[in-house]
Parts: sequence; C-alpha cells; structure tokens
Amino acid sequence: MSKNLFASILFLGFVSSFFNVDAQAIKVLPDAQFFTEGSVQVRSPLMKVDLFKEVVPEVSARKWAVSVRPNFIREHAAEDLSEMKEQKLQIKLKSKTTSPILPKAASAVTPLLGLNFEANWSVDGTPPDNHIAIANNSNIVSVNNDGIEYYNGTGNFLYFDYWSDFFNDNTLTSMIYDPRVIYDSGSDRFVMVVLHGFTPSTSRVLLCFSKTNNPANGWWTYQLPGNPLNNNCWFDYPALGVSNNDIFITGNLFNANDQFNQAMIYQLPKTAGYNGGSISYLTWSNLSNTPYTASSLVPASFGHAGNYGPGIFLVSSKSGGDNRIRLWNITDDAVNNPSLQSATVNTTAYSPATNAEQKGSTDLLDNGDCRIQSAFYLNGIIHYVFHSDIGEGWNGINYNRLNLSNLTNQSTTFGLQGTADYSYPSLVPFSTSAIDKSVMIAFLRSSASLFPEVRVVNCDDNMEWSGSVLVKAGETFVDFSSDEEERWGDYTGMARKHNSTTPRVWLSGSYGANIASQNANNTYKTRIAEVYSSTTTPVTDISTSNKVSVYPNPSYDLINIRFNMMKAEKITINVIDQTGKLVKTLYQDIARAGENKLVFNRGALSKGVYFINISSESQTIKNEKIVILD
Repeated sequence: MSKNLFASILFLGFVSSFFNVDAQAIKVLPDAQFFTEGSVQVRSPLMKVDLFKEVVPEVSARKWAVSVRPNFIREHAAEDLSEMKEQKLQIKLKSKTTSPILPKAASAVTPLLGLNFEANWSVDGTPPDNHIAIANNSNIVSVNNDGIEYYNGTGNFLYFDYWSDFFNDNTLTSMIYDPRVIYDSGSDRFVMVVLHGFTPSTSRVLLCFSKTNNPANGWWTYQLPGNPLNNNCWFDYPALGVSNNDIFITGNLFNANDQFNQAMIYQLPKTAGYNGGSISYLTWSNLSNTPYTASSLVPASFGHAGNYGPGIFLVSSKSGGDNRIRLWNITDDAVNNPSLQSATVNTTAYSPATNAEQKGSTDLLDNGDCRIQSAFYLNGIIHYVFHSDIGEGWNGINYNRLNLSNLTNQSTTFGLQGTADYSYPSLVPFSTSAIDKSVMIAFLRSSASLFPEVRVVNCDDNMEWSGSVLVKAGETFVDFSSDEEERWGDYTGMARKHNSTTPRVWLSGSYGANIASQNANNTYKTRIAEVYSSTTTPVTDISTSNKVSVYPNPSYDLINIRFNMMKAEKITINVIDQTGKLVKTLYQDIARAGENKLVFNRGALSKGVYFINISSESQTIKNEKIVILD
C-alpha cells in the first residue's frame, strides 16, 4: 500500500443545501416476544477515558515508518476450521469445470464505473484490511493495514501516513492494524478505529474522531483498553457503527494463547469525542446466548443520510456455519441505562468454503469463515452480507434481508461454482427511497486462472442479481508471507455518497500487484472506484479518459511524459515534491487533441519521490508518482 509521500494540500468541499445534519430515523422494534432475556449479558458501569492525543497531519520528509509484523499466517478463525476446509478443498479441486454454474443475471441495474484510481499499497501489512469512507463534501479517507490516505472527490491524492507516524507516540510500540472508518452523516464527521498490539499487555483500541468534515484538519484520539475485562485477553476484528447519539465498537477477545474467548461491544456517546473531551463508555460482554456463542458482531448503521436510535441493532453469524443467525438490540443510549436483547433468526443453512486458488502460484488465499462482513439498517430491514460455500467448496456471496416486523430472513447467493471464488463482500444501499431494497456489493475474486481482483455487483429490490463488473484485474499473484497460505481480505470497504441526488457509492478493494519502487513483489494494491448506474451521469474517469504514461520510472536522467487528450484544452504540467510544494512548472499552454509528448531532464531534482501533476482548468488529468535515482 504505503506511498511514502504526502501533500500539505487542504481541500474544500460543499454540503448540499438539502443535507440535514440532524436527520434521525425511526427505529422499528420487533415484538418483544421474539427476544430472549438479556440476563446472561454483562453490562459494565459507565467508565471514563480522557483524550489520548490530538493528531494533526504533519508534512515532513522524515518518517520512521516503524512496522513489525509476523511473517506468517496468524490463525484468525473463532473456531478451528482447518480440517473442514481441507476436506472441502479436495472436493473442490475435483469439481472444476469449463461449464460453471452461472449466477442468474436479471437485474435492470447494471453497475457502471466512474472515477477509479490506485490507492493504498500493502508493503508492511497482510491482509490488506481495506476500508473507506466519503463525506458529503467528497473528502475521502482510505485505510488499510499499512496506513491512511486522503483524497478529494476527483481522485487527487492529498496525504499519506504509516500508522506509526500518524499517531506518532512512543507509547505505541507494538503493531497497529485492523483499521475501520465510517462517515457519520448525522454529525458530518469521520470516525475511525485502529487496533494496537496482539497480547493482553499491549492491546489497545484506538478510537479517532475527525475535528471537522475535512480529515486534514486533524483528529481527536482515544485509547480504550484491549483487555477490558481483565481476563488476560486481547481485542481483535473490530467493526464500527453509529447511532443518533452513540458510537459502537465490536470485536473478539482472544486469550494469551490466541484462542477465541468471546465477543464484546463498546458503547459510548459521540458528542464528547467530536469535541475532544473526556468520554464516558460502557462495555457489553458474556454474549453467550444459545444457539451459539456470538462471534464477530456487526453493528447495522443507518443506510441513508442521518442516523437512527436510540441504541442500535447488531447481527452475528456462526463462523463455522449454521442455519441461524442472531439479532441483537441495544435498547438505548449509553447514558440512559440501556439493555441488550437478542433473538434467534432462522435462515438458509450456510457453512465455510475452502481457500481460494490464484493464478501463477500454489499458495492458497485464506477465505476465513462465515462471519458477517457488512450490514446496514433501513426501513425496518437489516441488510447484511458474508461469504459461504455455494457448492462443492466454492465460495460465493451470501446476501440477506432480515425483516424486523416478523424476524424472517431472506437470503440469496451469487458466485461461480466450479470456476472461481467470490469472497470478502461489503454492501451499501443503492436506492433513492427507503422502500427500495437495492444494494451494491463489492467483493474480491480469484481462481487458478485469475490473479486476485476486485469486482462489484448489484442485487435489486426483487433480490435479482446483475452480472458482476470488473473493477480492477489482478496484475500478479500474492506471495506476501512465508507460509503456503496467504491472507486475503479480511474485508473490503464500501461507502455511500449520502447527498448525491442519484445513487452513487464508493468501494475499496485489494488486487494482486507488484510495487517495484518499494521492492515489494507479489503483494496487494488498493483500487478505489465510484459506482453508479445507467440512470445517473458519470464522473469523468481520470484513469481512462486522458491516457497518460510517465517513463522510465524510476529514472536516472531523461523523463518522458506521453499523454493522449480527448480534446484540445489548456493544461499545466507541474513537478511537485513530497510536501506538496511546487518544484517546477514544465508546461502551461494548449495541448492538442490526440497524443502529446513532453521530455525533460531531471536536472536539479535530487534523489527522491515526486509527483508529475497534469491538470486542466476543470480537472486533474493525472497525478503520477515518479522516483528519481542517483
């Protein structure tokens, strides 16, 4: 991922006049008869955490970029699935076919790609753990296990930091990983959670609130304990949700031997966090209702603009498979004596598939298990998605709608049994009204004939699927770890642009790639893409409309810039250094339609990393990184 470069540019946006920051939705409650008593859950008393530190992005060419990560696959399933997955692998390998069982493609909504561009690299961390959030003013925060990046709505790269440099605190001496970020459209702020450490003594949950809707203005950060129950455990696999008044962080506790202990929830008022004040919080633990011990709960935030509440709904599946899922309801805000209810919901049986193959390598990609990856709440329905076995060990998307009025669950699967694995899905609503149940789902795909790639698919109001659309093809296989099994996912990111007049959503997913400038081969890059439909107007795709190539790169002397203009217009070509400072304007005049070429000598450029920025009066055409060698 990690681009060791960053800009001091602060970017501005606008909030649409119809956007209501105080929008609140009704929380539709199921009949009380569905819920079992919550007596087995343990709610802590309100506790207090003070501000840890203020994080302000620093523009500095000197970054420590400290990152110590195990070069092996850490077991991450809540239960041992290795034997089951090995048995399914043998069945799967025998079931390969040149005539796969094709998914039904009947939806009227075909995903179209707008703006799409390369984002975070994976140089230091595996799995990628991509996540993304976009504000109403089009500010974008993109995160993965290496660090954090900011972009504006036209794809201009603005800032990057490794996690160690982002927090820049000498008390954070262990691994920083598993980022999640959301945009709270009810408060017009970003919220982010990142984990620190994977032992009971080092585990911390780092909670961050953006000061404004522009992440470049800085963050208020807090440290929650990663061993909150003082039971010699550490916190892993976070998920993040927001209600009218509270923030919810869920995760799993593992003991000192890395064995699953239990799932738990943090609940805390958000207003103090947005103001940088002290925060009261409580925890929920001992979530052990039948039919199974909860693992990896996912909060279901509101699907459209604004929030709902009080409290929040959550869902959990059984990681090892079942024919039930579990609904959870936190009844009120943290300061109002909430309770936690739960109910069992029957669904179509599901189970984990085996790991995925990839072109060019015998290393398999870890498909994980059946934990829910993503969820949202809208109009009395909880939409959620995970991946599961769709037949003979092949992995596919498992999309569900849980109707709260009667606690019934509809499910449908999508995949390519016999040919490829579809994994790590993330979903958002793709609708203008709350009664339209259409969703867009981003996911990863790989097979023996495909490098790991990113795709997107639509499931419409009638639960009919479109054909999936390629977002970014893999460029190589992944061989990051020293094991014969590579981490994949563990999740993708997807976010809705809430104030668009027609549905527009953004995704972030990983694909196999080499990063030559970092001497990192067979790793991951991130692709960010805007998705719309034929009923909306596309944004110009800077990656395809005006073709640009810069070579050789890295370079010792002469640098060639070849670009193809769709129309004649005035452009500016600048060299920008790592701090965002203009080094040299190479050209400022009309470029003709068709192919153009500019050659320049590196001249006074010292060794390092720079940007070649090509822009017109209306858009940035290309922001290309170049590496200058001695």
